Amino acid sequence: MGRTLNEVLERFRTIRFNEEFDLIVAIANGGIVPAGIINQRLQKEIQLLRINLRDEYQRPKYDSPRLLTPVDFEVKDKKILLVDDRIKTGATIRMACELMKEAAVIKTFAVNGTADYALFDEPCFKFPWIL
Repeated sequence: MGRTLNEVLERFRTIRFNEEFDLIVAIANGGIVPAGIINQRLQKEIQLLRINLRDEYQRPKYDSPRLLTPVDFEVKDKKILLVDDRIKTGATIRMACELMKEAAVIKTFAVNGTADYALFDEPCFKFPWIL
């Protein structure tokens, strides 16, 4: 289903976060735009976690997610909001949580899919910022 940029931004404006976070971690590349939008409200440090599973057409590239670069930021005892554009199978999010298991809390955010915080949960969703 096609959503307009204004529809998506309105969901970003009205979503309520029930806790405070120390750090926003964006799964690159899909989580970069959503993390930037969220940070307009939360004003927290953003770090990138480079994990890849799918190509630009959302087809799996690998049998399981791959870490492309090492985690080079501190997560120990931090409250983290882990951001991705879409959560389908949860494999990437599970890998990210395992990589950051020393965090005090990890809550997930997805523009589309099943997460602690999600804007939409639709089977077919086109992101308005993808050209």
